Amino acid sequence: MTPAPRVPEGLSARVPAEQREPGLDRDGVRLLVSRGTEVSHHAFGELPGLLRAGDLLVVNTSPTLAAAVDGSVGHTRVVVHFSTRGDDARWAVEVREPDGRGTTRARACVDKGTVVRLPGGGRLVAEEALSPRGDRLWWARVSGAEVTALLREHGRPIRYAYTDRDQPLSAYQTVFALPVPDGTGSAEMPSAARPFTARLVTELVSRGVQFAPVTLHTGVASAESHEPPYPERFSVPGESARLINAARAAGRRVVAVGTTAVRAVESAAGADGVVRPRAGWTDLVVTPERGVRVVDGLLTGLHEPEASHLLMLEAVAGRAAIDRGYDAAVRGRYLWHEFGDVHLLLR
Repeated sequence: MTPAPRVPEGLSARVPAEQREPGLDRDGVRLLVSRGTEVSHHAFGELPGLLRAGDLLVVNTSPTLAAAVDGSVGHTRVVVHFSTRGDDARWAVEVREPDGRGTTRARACVDKGTVVRLPGGGRLVAEEALSPRGDRLWWARVSGAEVTALLREHGRPIRYAYTDRDQPLSAYQTVFALPVPDGTGSAEMPSAARPFTARLVTELVSRGVQFAPVTLHTGVASAESHEPPYPERFSVPGESARLINAARAAGRRVVAVGTTAVRAVESAAGADGVVRPRAGWTDLVVTPERGVRVVDGLLTGLHEPEASHLLMLEAVAGRAAIDRGYDAAVRGRYLWHEFGDVHLLLR
């Protein structure tokens, strides 16, 4: 059975787990486990018992930015989503319109030369579309303000219409997030890691599970058209490459926490499957045709049927496993999106 044509009514996680019920922490979500086409149901707190000593979790340390900033084009109110900083100090941005419900909708009238006035006297000018695929994202230059300072002072986390209300930035930071010296980070939370708590990480370490940190700064996704991911900045440090290669050589499992971790580590892997220290930009899109060279498993959220991430899941676990898992998630009333439940796929 193929995934449902849309997220079923009532299955979008509208608030973080710790706000849904008194006494819950971030790890108070459900965990669907797919081992091939075999499916089992668990609480996320059971994860240490589902992994083995020697398993290696690859985690993304990118912090989440307060990437949404109010602005205006002429007399029209807009919201700018700051996605990615380029090498030339420009930023890839998406200009959207407030929808009257605290979130935004796509704005179609941005052209080369469009000027957006920003808080504190800043000024953004759209210079060129980021991709010939479309004009949703633009390379833009900001004057009169330093962007990371602008985000700290005037920004808020990007929020989508399926959530109930704005949340503080702390709700979007994972336990693995580390500050970046240049103030950059992810426009959208690397959300697969959100359910981890310090207590759970400690228990995993005590059971012999290892961690390999990598970084991939996630850009803004398309809420409407589900485009493949654009190029993103990433880094796989030497010690993490060594840990991954050692695990593979010993026949131990390498499990990526999130699609961002897959993209980072697979971008650093050669055709021989050896991971080498690497940093820069990646335009890799993991598909079933390309396959995966490094990861044996993936811990991820539940993705909408149109999302390009499902191709990555299929590359890791196979189409039959994805179909069976998503059928079970719908029947089991699992919750979707960044505050929702999670899915562990093991080959």
